[in-house]
Amino acid sequence: MNHAEIAIIGGTGLGDALLAQAGGEPVPIDTPFGPPSAPPVVADWNGVPIAFLARHGIGHRFNPSNVPYRANIWALKQMGVKSILSSTAVGSLREDIEPGHLVVCDQVIDKTFRRASTFFDDGPVVHVEFAEPFCGELRAILSEAGKQISTPVHHAGTYVCMEGPQFSTRAESNLHRHWGADLIGMTCLPEAKLAREAEICYATIAMPTDYDCWRPADPNRRPDDLLREIGGNLKKATENALALIREALTLMPTKENKCGCREALRLAIWSDKTRIDDTVRRRLDPLIGRYMPQT
Repeated sequence: MNHAEIAIIGGTGLGDALLAQAGGEPVPIDTPFGPPSAPPVVADWNGVPIAFLARHGIGHRFNPSNVPYRANIWALKQMGVKSILSSTAVGSLREDIEPGHLVVCDQVIDKTFRRASTFFDDGPVVHVEFAEPFCGELRAILSEAGKQISTPVHHAGTYVCMEGPQFSTRAESNLHRHWGADLIGMTCLPEAKLAREAEICYATIAMPTDYDCWRPADPNRRPDDLLREIGGNLKKATENALALIREALTLMPTKENKCGCREALRLAIWSDKTRIDDTVRRRLDPLIGRYMPQT
């Protein structure tokens, strides 16, 4: 089996826990943008075919700036994926969003600057709508699924995606809070932008592991103790996210998605389609083929 309509992108911990339950086989795949972070693993999880992709690769080899985001999304598109549920560890910028909670993000602020964020660098000119960066249909499903688990689930939140790999300064952290942001992380973008260009529905489950540095740490605690606490929070948040995804999967096959994500390119290609180079057209055919005039 090398086909799945639902994909899950996450870290090693979530993948290990998920695949321990679902099993699955890796699918070797290549793309015009090179290989993905790791071969997607296709499995049957409680009767639902899924593909899991380890964002940072096997053994957590890619830092957030170096994740091959284009290859990852292209590989999933090539496998027939129509919906992506992503999980991502974050720092909380709000007192009420506690470590271990989950957040179904609704907005994002892009502070990255080193990452290729489009499939269309060399044409055609494509401008997708991104006012709502996460699929409303998937967010509604995750919110509905959140009612079935004991973990507090926040149904909206603004995610600041920073470049990293260093963490924020305290001044930056306070600035992000002043902007009205709720979470700080490093991996949501360009993943969400590329999913939109690939006409794949995409939603992010943010997993707060700590309060960002705006909130002073207890000066009496040793750094090793704080690191262990963050690790424990990550493990707890991963288990919570897995429970939420499990519940969401029971709803997704019965829900017909009526959002605009899957036609995001219909009005987004601004170039004269008759003047797009044949080599570019062939390379990008999985994305733009259905909008191209017959020759």
